[in-house]
Amino acid sequence: MSICRQHDAELLVVSKTRTEKEIMELYKKGQRSFGENRAHELIIKASLLPTDIKWHLIGHLQTNKIRSILPYVHCIQSLDSLKLWQKINEEATEANVTVNALLQIKIASEETKYGWEYEELISTLHDNSHQELTRVSIQGVMGMASLTSNKEKIRDEFRRLRNGFDVIKKDYFNDHPDFHTVSMGMSADYLIALEEGSTMIRIGSLLFPQA
Repeated sequence: MSICRQHDAELLVVSKTRTEKEIMELYKKGQRSFGENRAHELIIKASLLPTDIKWHLIGHLQTNKIRSILPYVHCIQSLDSLKLWQKINEEATEANVTVNALLQIKIASEETKYGWEYEELISTLHDNSHQELTRVSIQGVMGMASLTSNKEKIRDEFRRLRNGFDVIKKDYFNDHPDFHTVSMGMSADYLIALEEGSTMIRIGSLLFPQA
């Protein structure tokens, strides 16, 4: 998408429910980053499709699924608790790999949305115990806005996430050059997200032919 180049942002294609053939159509056009909501679907597609695809897990991750996705996942965007962080680090240590991840922060008003409460995350980072989790490379933050037609509410939520990223970067990851990603914005709200400082948008339905 040309809009990504205008904003110096990356496009992550959300390929959940899409077939290998549909994904390959975008791959042939140069797309290499794809996102899946479920661990088992990511594993299946990664085993069938070209190995240079960068697979992102963008849905909630259960701790018992971590080991199975490590050989395939490029980035876990849904790191939403200290318990999950510790377990990913444990499994990555055993597998002798380093895992990229984003801190998922809850910015939406829906109770069903996952993510750290911002104050809880800051408290966790402030006690510095995360510095021992060296097998997880934290590369930024991720968030999902409320499902609403109120554009100002969406804009406010994205702005809070971007501001939170800036604070976390300055106070806790200032010496980590890889901490640079603000993953926010989907098909319905990506333009607002880009205006508010997103560096990665997650787009699905807009890029695939409608059935």
